Amino acid sequence: MTDIAANSGPSSPTEITTADGTPLKVSLRRSERRARWRAFLLVAPLLAFLVVTFGFPIVAMMSRSVYNPEVANYLPNTAEAIQEWDGEGIPDEAVFTAMAEDMRVGSENRTIGRAAGRINREIPGARSQVMGTARDLDEMQPPYREAFLAADEGWANPTFWRLIKRETRIITPAYYLLALDFEYSPDGEIVERPETYQIYRLLFIRTAWMSLAITGLCILLGYPVAYMLATLPLRTSNLLMILVLLPFWTSLLVRTSAWIVLLQQQGVINELLVWAGFIDTGDRIRMIYNQTGTIIAMVHILLPFMILPLYSVMKTIPPSYMRAARSLGANQFTAFTKVYMPLTIPGLAAGVLLVFILAIGYYITPALVGGETGIFISNLIASNMQGTSAQLKLASALATILLLLVLVIYWLFNKLVGVDRLKFG
Repeated sequence: MTDIAANSGPSSPTEITTADGTPLKVSLRRSERRARWRAFLLVAPLLAFLVVTFGFPIVAMMSRSVYNPEVANYLPNTAEAIQEWDGEGIPDEAVFTAMAEDMRVGSENRTIGRAAGRINREIPGARSQVMGTARDLDEMQPPYREAFLAADEGWANPTFWRLIKRETRIITPAYYLLALDFEYSPDGEIVERPETYQIYRLLFIRTAWMSLAITGLCILLGYPVAYMLATLPLRTSNLLMILVLLPFWTSLLVRTSAWIVLLQQQGVINELLVWAGFIDTGDRIRMIYNQTGTIIAMVHILLPFMILPLYSVMKTIPPSYMRAARSLGANQFTAFTKVYMPLTIPGLAAGVLLVFILAIGYYITPALVGGETGIFISNLIASNMQGTSAQLKLASALATILLLLVLVIYWLFNKLVGVDRLKFG
């Protein structure tokens, strides 16, 4: 009786199994695992597409901004030998011998001129020094240190060799420093660029404040429109919604070109102001090829991205809330600001995020109507993408900084508002 009680007591319950005898817990785990694999396989094509079209390009861009193999490839022996030099005085014979060998190979491959040109950008006259010595190399005999010093006094300049050592580093932050208006001196110190050449920080600041201004104007113009669409009768609001969506049916280039016609000094708006007598013919207002033109054109283009999220939220707010607030003694203004507006925050936040992030990376509209004072950092990135290898690396550094800036803004926005509260429609 004791054995029977022990086997049938609560300490050893009967295990539940499936029809084939598999324990239920094991069967459930297998089922959940199969469900997860099916879900993964369903999203795998999209995930692969994002990795190939989004992940790899970003990683390639970021690596290009710090990867600097050109000079090291042109002067491989020098790059290896000069790493042992402490940066004081003139390098020893091993470095000069390595430079002579690289010159000999580079003259045959026509690559020594590219390396010399790269160095010449920071030390004027360096190209003539390198190319002149390369031409006379066949007449020189070891030791090359004395031969080089006798051929050109520039080889005795420690600054030249420090620049060689710096430029032969495969990984360098030099382009990020340049993107922030700093640079390496030939001696290897980080210095601020001359004020006349400080353009990148200015463009980053201009891009940020103009994007904020565009976002603010979109709020001022879009909020009343969205409120009207949400409160008007359905038939009327649907008709007006077509007008809001109409710009999406027109090419961006056409819309921007239309603003050029409207805003130029001989354009429609100036002609109407002259005809109405508000301005004289010689006092036409310049509203294009400057910051004003960029802001006006971009507000028109991005305004629907503010209206649509706001409308989607406002449409779900019951009108009875406002009536209840009025019945409790609140006037129209108080009821609107204390009851209605807080309920629209998810749509407003979504619109702000959409408009600001789209504006900060815009390219076409500032390029067409911005002139010299209305372009964004994206325009400078595009122009550098079409240049030399060094300009391409600078463009990659600028684009990476812009990407990080957007991610920081998104993180702050998430902390302040909460991305999970957003409603995009």
